[in-house]
Amino acid sequence: MSTADFKSLPLKPAMLKNLSRMGFSEMTPIQAQSLPAVLAGKDVIGRAKTGSGKTVAFGLGIMHRLEVKRFRVQSLVLCPTRELADQVAKVLRQLARFTHNVKVLTLCGGMPFGPQLGSLEHGAHIVVGTPGRIQEHLRKGTLKLDDLNTLVLDEADRMLDMGFADAMRDVVSYIQGPHQTLLFSATYPAEIARISAEFQRDPLEVTVESHHSHAHIEQYLYPVKRDGRTELLIRLLKHYQPGSAVVFCNTKKVCQEVADALCEEGFYAAAIHGDLEQKYRDQVLVKFANRSSTILVATDVAARGLDIEDLAAVINYEVSRDPEVHVHRIGRTGRAGQQGLALSLISEKEQYKVEAIEDYQRSPLTWAEPEQLIDKADSVPRPTMATVMIDGGKKQKLRAGDILGALTKDAGLQGKDIGKIDIFDFCAYVAVRRPVARQAVNYLRNGKIKGRAFKARQLR
Repeated sequence: MSTADFKSLPLKPAMLKNLSRMGFSEMTPIQAQSLPAVLAGKDVIGRAKTGSGKTVAFGLGIMHRLEVKRFRVQSLVLCPTRELADQVAKVLRQLARFTHNVKVLTLCGGMPFGPQLGSLEHGAHIVVGTPGRIQEHLRKGTLKLDDLNTLVLDEADRMLDMGFADAMRDVVSYIQGPHQTLLFSATYPAEIARISAEFQRDPLEVTVESHHSHAHIEQYLYPVKRDGRTELLIRLLKHYQPGSAVVFCNTKKVCQEVADALCEEGFYAAAIHGDLEQKYRDQVLVKFANRSSTILVATDVAARGLDIEDLAAVINYEVSRDPEVHVHRIGRTGRAGQQGLALSLISEKEQYKVEAIEDYQRSPLTWAEPEQLIDKADSVPRPTMATVMIDGGKKQKLRAGDILGALTKDAGLQGKDIGKIDIFDFCAYVAVRRPVARQAVNYLRNGKIKGRAFKARQLR
């Protein structure tokens, strides 16, 4: 039996069966190196990038120690953003399918406090949340950590970047009993070492090579004048026409300005950054994930933790000051054997950044000439899908199958017309092919789902 096989671990048969159903047979490097220590109850520092499988690594540790009959908060996972918290909670719920009645609760800022109080009153086994909101619940006494056995600090470097160091320390101060602390970080700045020294006991350090394989990535640098970035970005998008692209900016202000400029040019683009209200952040991410929006303009903090599948291109509107961050950015494309594209706009004053990147990834970068770009004036790609928002969600007992059934059986759409369906607490989003989007909206406005009428509208 291979040591990378999950069967080599002391996991319950039901847990192994569930992993097989999830499509997991062999461990990723971060899982193989960390899980024996995690399952043994040791503290671990794991250095690995997004998409490496670290959520399953600490998730299996949580499930291994979980006592389902003891309906108390036994594990707490801290994440830098709500989006990452939602992703982590989703994976944990999947891992928990090997048994019954495991309750995973998300507590994040940007969401109403009242419903969270109601959920806490009904109890939970695992809490996933952002530091500020967890801190608030602890101070109010609405969250108790008396029975906690596992603390996970996920994307700890980004939590520090976002100014959560004091909030993290405050949260940890509420944990009185012995517990395991698992810290995961894509990078390892000095502050991470200090945090580890404060929170952990003799941790095992596990590092998975963070250099993304560039075998399937075409990477080009384009020289740009100071005032010509947006114009060049538009030319790049029209020339390469990626089906999906993330455009990275270094500040929230520039991020929003770029997204607005692209929309004015006819692109289906949207910005995601810390100043957006949570409702709009959700919509932006849903539309990009379901292919009804083609361009996501993001800051590093906002995009951190988002595991985007089949991303055609990454464009650095502004190059990161940190070469390791640059490598993480471009590592979002060209995954799973797919061909990827990474383009960077470089001004004369940014040459030193190029040298730092080349030194870090130990290979030269290729320059390209803007003059070689084909100017396709009317070549703005139109997404194949559109997103319909329904004014009802989990709290109204609405399920994906209910929406699919209503659209295929009653509205007359075919299964191939319907894409990804996302259900939130009070609303739902369904992707449909653009030619039939109006048909779907008209039915949802005038028809019924599960015998109930809901409001519906198409998002731009």
